[in-house]
Amino acid sequence: MSNLKRISAVLIAIMMIFVAACSGNNGGNNEPPKETNAGGAATNAPDNQAEGPDTSKFVKISYVVLGNKPTNGQFEKVLGEVNKLMKEKINAELEWKWVEWADWQTKYNLLLASGEAIDLITIGTDWLDTWGNAQRGAFMNLDDLLPTYAPQTWNSIPEEDWAESKFNGKIVLIPENDYTQWVNHGFFYRGDWAKEAGITEPIKDWETIGKYLQYIKDNKPDVIPWDAAAQTSTFGGYVASYSDNLELPIATGYLPIYATKSYDEKYTVNSPVFEDTFVNFAKLMKEWADKGYWREDVLNNKNDARAALRAGLSGMDQHHTQTFGGLRVNMDKDQPGSELQMFPFHRTRATNLMELSITHGGTSVGAHSKNPERALMAYDLIRNDEQIYHLINYGIEGVQYEVVDGKRQLPEGYDEAKDSFYADFWGGRVDKFEIPSVTTWDQLEETLYAEYDGYKKPYPYGQFVFDKTPVEAELTAVTQVSGEMGPAITYGKAGDPVKAVEEFRDKLKTAGYDKVLAELQRQMDAYKKLIEG
Repeated sequence: MSNLKRISAVLIAIMMIFVAACSGNNGGNNEPPKETNAGGAATNAPDNQAEGPDTSKFVKISYVVLGNKPTNGQFEKVLGEVNKLMKEKINAELEWKWVEWADWQTKYNLLLASGEAIDLITIGTDWLDTWGNAQRGAFMNLDDLLPTYAPQTWNSIPEEDWAESKFNGKIVLIPENDYTQWVNHGFFYRGDWAKEAGITEPIKDWETIGKYLQYIKDNKPDVIPWDAAAQTSTFGGYVASYSDNLELPIATGYLPIYATKSYDEKYTVNSPVFEDTFVNFAKLMKEWADKGYWREDVLNNKNDARAALRAGLSGMDQHHTQTFGGLRVNMDKDQPGSELQMFPFHRTRATNLMELSITHGGTSVGAHSKNPERALMAYDLIRNDEQIYHLINYGIEGVQYEVVDGKRQLPEGYDEAKDSFYADFWGGRVDKFEIPSVTTWDQLEETLYAEYDGYKKPYPYGQFVFDKTPVEAELTAVTQVSGEMGPAITYGKAGDPVKAVEEFRDKLKTAGYDKVLAELQRQMDAYKKLIEG
């Protein structure tokens, strides 16, 4: 009789486990319930982790990237190959969603604020207002999801890097922590024309850049010295050249309003706008404008400065080191003998070049994603499946590239207009799958990289998250003033530069500049205690 009781007990236990498993399936709905944590970001707690990911239902996964959507059809062909693998491996399909460069900052933030069901989205704490968007509840908390749905990524990222990926103690992004790059900005100029102008040493200040531009103005009648477009300001570059200030991961629109004093005083907040640095910059830009270094209608100019440089119609461009590495090769082909050079802004003083933050690039899951589990599974494949990685980053082998002696090169018969491909994937590149390219200048590491290694400093703000709740209205107003007056001052179209700077400062004060500064300093003081404690 006792044996019968034991058997009955076992059968009852098995039935209870079966019933619990069925009820945990949410009535046939495979999506775990979404909750909201105290920080405002959504979180998911799957009930069926022990059973492994359920991929029985086919889903489409959106991925938001920044860039102009390709128009030659090659991206669609490559994504088709990617999706064959996605369907096979996780029964899902990727859909790329582009935030194009025209007014990209506004479009990106509006997209996140819209409540749209975004699955994956590119983030950047030092240029895409990631912490501000996290504070507004734009991203899903990933702590409970990552180990199950992105296990390779979860296990490959060290604990200290996950610590820099948290908001209010919860992981809200996956950092691009294993990819070597330099995105410090500078001017690109033609070495051949610089030599003609009597400039034989690498340029290390804006005064010499002015001498170079004046030579073009005087001697190249069919060339615009710098066919600049006003959508981008170079004031941050001037600050890097003529102050010891450090950039902070705080978005203030067109101009960087807040910084810290120096690497030695990295927790002391100040503003280059309220220093002589800004007045000097405004004066120089007015001088350059009056001398005709750019178009008279620069504030409305929509031309592509890089295309003009490659066509021999402009003498200068500006962007970061990674861009230069590819542009140098293009210029050697488009303008033989041009010997494109880069003047990195930090070279002038060599006191404030910080290593790149590991969250300069990365990926988050949107707070309203309907398929966060499959989204993470797709991300895990992009980052860790070599075949998928190469497709998304390089295209189709034999069409977009071929590998010869360990380096990528263009296949015979390659036509840039017909065959070019890019995906603007900056959310999870890894060195282990990168294939060196003949389209990147082969002297980059021994020249600029080696130079940077000589004066770079560790990035100190990886765990600093500015909570702008107490000053959100003021910060918004400051950002609006930055966008309204910044372009005209930057390109010498605001009248008397001293008066324009005074007016700009007055408007910032009215907008609440001092209140934001005080709150930022209060939080920086707390951060200092956290780091030093």
